[in-house]
Amino acid sequence: MRLKSEIEACRRELKHTFEVSDETFTHFPITISVTMRGVPGPIYRDGTVSHLFTHNFTLKITDEYPYQKPIVIWESEIFHPNIMEPEEGGLVCSKLLDEWDFRSNLLKFVLGLETLLSNPNPANAYITESCTEAAKFFTENPYKPPAIIKDKGRVTAPKIVGAK
Repeated sequence: MRLKSEIEACRRELKHTFEVSDETFTHFPITISVTMRGVPGPIYRDGTVSHLFTHNFTLKITDEYPYQKPIVIWESEIFHPNIMEPEEGGLVCSKLLDEWDFRSNLLKFVLGLETLLSNPNPANAYITESCTEAAKFFTENPYKPPAIIKDKGRVTAPKIVGAK
């Protein structure tokens, strides 16, 4: 019941899509496919860092939940010192995972992932090729995601604040 309630809260409070492998919550592990919308995250294309605003990841929930933290696997393109590219495993390095306990919940967890996505921490990078490269880049060039303008609680088209 708790997991069902937390997923309902995520669906109600966030503008992301949450697809659950077993809505009856009887067959663990439960896989939750999340499409995060409206949150800027860095990507690297053609020698330039830019932004994506739609990201995909999977949360795997075992029958030990909430005592065992969710397992996060990143599935979309990313250039981030704390999130592995999917080809490298898609793991997410986050204090959210370290600080998880039975009082934690999915809504705060996903909000924490939003914050991590837009705020790369090059001092705490994974030791993979892409994460090391991103850490070096963001140490020399701090990531400045565009501000997201919210209208009545809804995420609107991303706009770069101060752009002409």
